[in-house]
Amino acid sequence: MLQPTNYFMHYSLHHIPERTQKPRQVGLTMVMDKGLSVRQVEDLLEVAGDYIDMVKLGWATSYVTANLKEKLAVYQSAGIPTYFGGTLFEAFIIRKQFADYQKLLDKYQMPYAEVSDGSIELPHEEKCKYINELSKQVIVLSEVGSKDAEKILAPYQWIELMQAELQAGAWKVIGEARESGTVGLFRDSGEVRQGLVKEIIHTIPSEKIIWEAPQKSQQVWFVKLLGANVNLGNIAPNEVISVETIRLGLRGDTFTHFLPKDLL
Repeated sequence: MLQPTNYFMHYSLHHIPERTQKPRQVGLTMVMDKGLSVRQVEDLLEVAGDYIDMVKLGWATSYVTANLKEKLAVYQSAGIPTYFGGTLFEAFIIRKQFADYQKLLDKYQMPYAEVSDGSIELPHEEKCKYINELSKQVIVLSEVGSKDAEKILAPYQWIELMQAELQAGAWKVIGEARESGTVGLFRDSGEVRQGLVKEIIHTIPSEKIIWEAPQKSQQVWFVKLLGANVNLGNIAPNEVISVETIRLGLRGDTFTHFLPKDLL
Protein backbone atom coordinates (compact mmCIF):
# COMPACT_ATOMS: atom_id res chain seq x y z
CA MET A 1 0.00 0.00 0.00
CA LEU A 2 1.40 3.38 -1.00
CA GLN A 3 0.88 6.23 1.39
CA PRO A 4 2.64 9.49 2.19
CA THR A 5 5.44 8.97 4.68
CA ASN A 6 5.00 10.34 8.18
CA TYR A 7 8.48 11.67 8.84
CA PHE A 8 10.00 15.04 8.03
CA MET A 9 9.23 16.43 4.58
CA HIS A 10 8.58 19.89 3.14
CA TYR A 11 5.61 19.19 0.86
CA SER A 12 3.14 16.48 -0.09
CA LEU A 13 3.46 14.03 -2.98
CA HIS A 14 1.08 11.22 -3.81
CA HIS A 15 2.18 7.62 -4.39
CA ILE A 16 5.19 7.74 -2.12
CA PRO A 17 5.93 4.35 -0.51
CA GLU A 18 5.28 4.20 3.22
CA ARG A 19 8.45 4.04 5.26
CA THR A 20 8.78 2.44 8.66
CA GLN A 21 9.34 4.85 11.52
CA LYS A 22 12.22 5.05 13.98
CA PRO A 23 13.15 3.08 15.95
CA ARG A 24 12.91 0.75 12.97
CA GLN A 25 13.13 -3.02 12.94
CA VAL A 26 13.10 -3.10 9.13
CA GLY A 27 13.96 -0.51 6.52
CA LEU A 28 17.26 0.15 8.27
CA THR A 29 19.97 2.41 6.93
CA MET A 30 23.33 1.56 8.45
CA VAL A 31 26.00 4.20 7.87
CA MET A 32 29.73 3.58 7.69
CA ASP A 33 31.79 6.10 9.68
CA LYS A 34 35.40 5.77 8.53
CA GLY A 35 36.75 8.48 10.82
CA LEU A 36 34.42 11.47 10.82
CA SER A 37 35.23 14.35 13.15
CA VAL A 38 32.85 15.52 15.84
CA ARG A 39 31.90 18.52 13.69
CA GLN A 40 31.31 16.33 10.65
CA VAL A 41 29.02 14.08 12.69
CA GLU A 42 27.08 17.12 13.92
CA ASP A 43 26.70 18.35 10.33
CA LEU A 44 25.64 14.89 9.14
CA LEU A 45 22.98 14.50 11.81
CA GLU A 46 21.65 18.01 11.24
CA VAL A 47 20.62 17.16 7.68
CA ALA A 48 20.25 13.35 7.68
CA GLY A 49 19.81 12.14 11.25
CA ASP A 50 16.16 11.19 10.66
CA TYR A 51 17.24 8.61 8.08
CA ILE A 52 20.13 6.97 9.95
CA ASP A 53 19.31 3.96 12.11
CA MET A 54 22.77 2.86 13.20
CA VAL A 55 26.38 3.79 12.60
CA LYS A 56 29.29 1.39 12.24
CA LEU A 57 32.74 2.70 13.09
CA GLY A 58 34.39 1.02 10.12
CA TRP A 59 36.77 -1.90 10.69
CA ALA A 60 39.21 -0.76 13.46
CA THR A 61 39.13 2.98 12.79
CA SER A 62 38.03 3.56 16.38
CA TYR A 63 41.53 2.57 17.52
CA VAL A 64 43.07 5.65 15.88
CA THR A 65 40.17 8.12 15.84
CA ALA A 66 40.65 11.27 17.95
CA ASN A 67 37.84 12.47 20.25
CA LEU A 68 36.15 9.06 20.11
CA LYS A 69 34.13 9.52 23.29
CA GLU A 70 33.00 12.98 22.23
CA LYS A 71 31.91 11.72 18.83
CA LEU A 72 30.01 8.79 20.28
CA ALA A 73 28.25 11.19 22.64
CA VAL A 74 26.96 13.17 19.65
CA TYR A 75 25.48 10.04 18.08
CA GLN A 76 24.03 8.99 21.43
CA SER A 77 22.39 12.37 22.02
CA ALA A 78 20.66 11.98 18.65
CA GLY A 79 19.38 8.53 19.61
CA ILE A 80 21.49 6.79 16.97
CA PRO A 81 23.21 3.58 18.15
CA THR A 82 26.80 2.88 17.17
CA TYR A 83 28.99 -0.19 17.06
CA PHE A 84 32.54 -1.19 16.27
CA GLY A 85 33.27 -2.82 12.92
CA GLY A 86 33.63 -6.58 12.80
CA THR A 87 37.32 -6.36 11.94
CA LEU A 88 37.97 -4.94 15.41
CA PHE A 89 36.20 -7.96 16.92
CA GLU A 90 38.47 -10.19 14.82
CA ALA A 91 41.55 -8.25 15.92
CA PHE A 92 40.70 -9.03 19.54
CA ILE A 93 39.84 -12.67 18.83
CA ILE A 94 43.03 -13.51 16.95
CA ARG A 95 44.98 -12.03 19.88
CA LYS A 96 42.91 -14.11 22.34
CA GLN A 97 41.49 -10.98 23.99
CA PHE A 98 37.76 -11.71 23.95
CA ALA A 99 37.31 -10.64 27.57
CA ASP A 100 39.04 -7.36 26.75
CA TYR A 101 36.64 -6.88 23.85
CA GLN A 102 33.67 -7.36 26.16
CA LYS A 103 35.12 -4.77 28.53
CA LEU A 104 35.57 -2.40 25.59
CA LEU A 105 31.87 -2.67 24.73
CA ASP A 106 30.99 -1.78 28.30
CA LYS A 107 33.51 1.07 28.46
CA TYR A 108 31.98 2.80 25.44
CA GLN A 109 28.41 1.72 26.27
CA MET A 110 27.97 0.07 22.89
CA PRO A 111 24.44 -1.30 22.42
CA TYR A 112 25.51 -3.44 19.46
CA ALA A 113 28.42 -5.68 18.53
CA GLU A 114 29.35 -7.08 15.15
CA VAL A 115 30.71 -10.60 14.97
CA SER A 116 32.51 -11.46 11.75
CA ASP A 117 35.16 -13.78 10.37
CA GLY A 118 35.93 -12.10 7.08
CA SER A 119 39.64 -11.62 7.83
CA ILE A 120 40.44 -14.61 10.05
CA GLU A 121 39.85 -18.35 9.93
CA LEU A 122 37.33 -19.04 12.68
CA PRO A 123 35.51 -22.38 13.02
CA HIS A 124 31.82 -21.65 12.59
CA GLU A 125 30.87 -23.42 15.81
CA GLU A 126 33.27 -21.12 17.65
CA LYS A 127 31.84 -18.06 15.90
CA CYS A 128 28.35 -19.06 17.01
CA LYS A 129 29.60 -19.41 20.58
CA TYR A 130 30.88 -15.82 20.46
CA ILE A 131 27.51 -14.69 19.08
CA ASN A 132 25.68 -16.49 21.86
CA GLU A 133 27.93 -15.10 24.57
CA LEU A 134 27.78 -11.52 23.30
CA SER A 135 24.00 -11.70 22.87
CA LYS A 136 23.78 -11.85 26.68
CA GLN A 137 25.54 -8.48 26.81
CA VAL A 138 24.48 -6.53 23.68
CA ILE A 139 22.46 -6.82 20.48
CA VAL A 140 24.50 -8.87 18.02
CA LEU A 141 24.89 -8.31 14.30
CA SER A 142 26.72 -11.17 12.61
CA GLU A 143 28.38 -10.81 9.25
CA VAL A 144 28.40 -13.63 6.70
CA GLY A 145 30.81 -13.75 3.78
CA SER A 146 34.52 -13.33 3.26
CA LYS A 147 36.52 -10.20 2.49
CA ASP A 148 38.66 -12.39 0.25
CA ALA A 149 37.37 -12.08 -3.32
CA GLU A 150 38.79 -15.54 -4.10
CA LYS A 151 36.72 -17.21 -1.38
CA ILE A 152 33.33 -17.90 -2.96
CA LEU A 153 30.55 -19.49 -0.90
CA ALA A 154 27.79 -21.49 -2.53
CA PRO A 155 24.23 -20.23 -1.86
CA TYR A 156 23.45 -23.20 0.41
CA GLN A 157 26.51 -22.30 2.52
CA TRP A 158 25.32 -18.69 2.92
CA ILE A 159 21.91 -19.99 4.00
CA GLU A 160 23.29 -22.52 6.48
CA LEU A 161 25.64 -19.96 8.03
CA MET A 162 22.90 -17.33 8.33
CA GLN A 163 20.44 -19.78 9.87
CA ALA A 164 22.98 -20.97 12.43
CA GLU A 165 24.00 -17.44 13.41
CA LEU A 166 20.41 -16.29 13.85
CA GLN A 167 19.75 -19.36 15.98
CA ALA A 168 22.87 -18.57 18.02
CA GLY A 169 21.40 -15.20 18.99
CA ALA A 170 22.12 -12.70 16.20
CA TRP A 171 19.44 -10.03 15.82
CA LYS A 172 20.30 -9.53 12.14
CA VAL A 173 22.80 -11.09 9.78
CA ILE A 174 24.84 -8.88 7.46
CA GLY A 175 25.65 -9.83 3.87
CA GLU A 176 29.32 -9.00 3.34
CA ALA A 177 30.36 -6.59 0.60
CA ARG A 178 33.14 -4.50 2.20
CA GLU A 179 33.09 -0.74 1.81
CA SER A 180 33.87 -1.19 -1.89
CA GLY A 181 30.91 -3.43 -2.73
CA THR A 182 33.11 -5.80 -4.75
CA VAL A 183 33.18 -9.03 -2.71
CA GLY A 184 30.73 -11.38 -1.05
CA LEU A 185 27.29 -10.55 -2.42
CA PHE A 186 28.85 -8.86 -5.44
CA ARG A 187 31.23 -9.61 -8.26
CA ASP A 188 34.46 -7.62 -8.48
CA SER A 189 32.66 -5.32 -10.95
CA GLY A 190 30.09 -4.44 -8.28
CA GLU A 191 27.37 -6.44 -10.04
CA VAL A 192 24.94 -8.17 -7.68
CA ARG A 193 25.09 -11.96 -7.54
CA GLN A 194 21.38 -12.00 -8.24
CA GLY A 195 20.90 -15.75 -8.10
CA LEU A 196 22.65 -15.88 -4.73
CA VAL A 197 20.48 -13.17 -3.20
CA LYS A 198 17.27 -14.70 -4.49
CA GLU A 199 18.20 -18.12 -3.13
CA ILE A 200 19.02 -16.60 0.26
CA ILE A 201 15.70 -14.77 0.62
CA HIS A 202 13.81 -17.89 -0.44
CA THR A 203 14.85 -19.34 2.94
CA ILE A 204 15.94 -16.48 5.20
CA PRO A 205 13.37 -13.72 5.88
CA SER A 206 14.68 -10.59 4.17
CA GLU A 207 13.87 -8.47 7.24
CA LYS A 208 16.52 -10.46 9.15
CA ILE A 209 19.25 -9.44 6.70
CA ILE A 210 21.18 -6.20 6.31
CA TRP A 211 22.58 -6.03 2.79
CA GLU A 212 25.86 -4.15 2.55
CA ALA A 213 25.31 -2.04 -0.57
CA PRO A 214 27.71 0.91 -0.81
CA GLN A 215 27.20 1.51 -4.54
CA LYS A 216 24.16 3.30 -5.94
CA SER A 217 23.42 0.58 -8.49
CA GLN A 218 23.35 -1.98 -5.68
CA GLN A 219 21.00 0.13 -3.56
CA VAL A 220 18.67 0.55 -6.52
CA TRP A 221 18.67 -3.19 -7.22
CA PHE A 222 17.75 -4.09 -3.65
CA VAL A 223 15.01 -1.46 -3.43
CA LYS A 224 13.48 -2.72 -6.67
CA LEU A 225 13.66 -6.31 -5.45
CA LEU A 226 12.59 -5.90 -1.81
CA GLY A 227 10.92 -2.51 -1.61
CA ALA A 228 11.44 0.80 0.15
CA ASN A 229 11.98 -0.88 3.52
CA VAL A 230 14.88 -3.14 2.64
CA ASN A 231 17.73 -3.07 5.17
CA LEU A 232 20.83 -1.46 3.63
CA GLY A 233 24.30 -1.17 5.11
CA ASN A 234 27.72 0.38 4.53
CA ILE A 235 26.11 3.58 3.30
CA ALA A 236 28.54 6.48 3.05
CA PRO A 237 27.61 9.53 5.18
CA ASN A 238 27.30 11.75 2.12
CA GLU A 239 24.96 9.23 0.46
CA VAL A 240 22.29 8.99 3.20
CA ILE A 241 19.92 11.50 1.60
CA SER A 242 20.48 9.92 -1.80
CA VAL A 243 19.56 6.48 -0.44
CA GLU A 244 16.36 7.82 1.09
CA THR A 245 15.29 9.32 -2.25
CA ILE A 246 16.03 5.98 -3.93
CA ARG A 247 13.81 4.28 -1.34
CA LEU A 248 10.98 6.74 -2.04
CA GLY A 249 11.10 6.68 -5.84
CA LEU A 250 12.38 10.25 -5.94
CA ARG A 251 15.55 9.63 -7.92
CA GLY A 252 15.65 8.69 -11.59
CA ASP A 253 16.75 5.12 -10.94
CA THR A 254 13.53 4.24 -9.07
CA PHE A 255 11.36 7.11 -10.31
CA THR A 256 8.64 4.99 -11.90
CA HIS A 257 9.00 1.93 -9.70
CA PHE A 258 6.33 2.87 -7.15
CA LEU A 259 3.97 4.76 -9.47
CA PRO A 260 0.62 3.26 -10.57
CA LYS A 261 0.38 2.24 -14.23
CA ASP A 262 -2.26 4.87 -15.03
CA LEU A 263 0.34 7.60 -14.46
CA LEU A 264 2.92 6.06 -16.75
